[in-house]
Amino acid sequence: MAIDFITRKPEETYELGRRLGRCLRKGDVLCLEGNLGAGKTLLVSGIAHELGVTDNVTSPTFNLMYTYPTEPPIYHFDLYRLDFPEELEDIGFYEYIGQDGIALIEWADKFSDVLPDDAVWLTITYGKEPDERLFHLEGERVSEWEKELRG
Repeated sequence: MAIDFITRKPEETYELGRRLGRCLRKGDVLCLEGNLGAGKTLLVSGIAHELGVTDNVTSPTFNLMYTYPTEPPIYHFDLYRLDFPEELEDIGFYEYIGQDGIALIEWADKFSDVLPDDAVWLTITYGKEPDERLFHLEGERVSEWEKELRG
C-alpha cells in the first residue's frame, strides 16, 4: 500500500510529522529518504513532539543516533556518514530496530538491503515551488494510517 502527500510550507511538513506520530507504534521502523534539506529532520521533529519530546529535535548526523525517552522510546538514526553495512553493527543499530521502540532512520536508502522487510518507507522529493515537498509513503501498515494522515 502506498499514499502520497504534498506540503507547501515547512509548517505543513511538521504537521504531517505530528499526524504520522499518532500512527506509529512500538516496533515500527520508518525509513526516510530524500536529498539534503528535503525535510527529513523537520518531519521527525513533528513525530517526536507528537510523542512527547519537548526538546529541540536535530539530526544526529555526527552522533549517528539519538534516543528520546518517550513511551515507546524513539531511536532517531542518521546514516549519512556511514559507508558500509558492517558499520551498523558497530553502532549497535540492530539492537534497536523493531524492538521496544520506534526507529526513525534518516538516509535509510544507503542500507535498504539490510533493513526489515516490514519497514515503512517515506520518500521526500522537492516540488515545483521552493517550500513544496512531495511525500511517498509505502509499506504494509500504511493502509491502517491513511485516515489519520489525511486528517
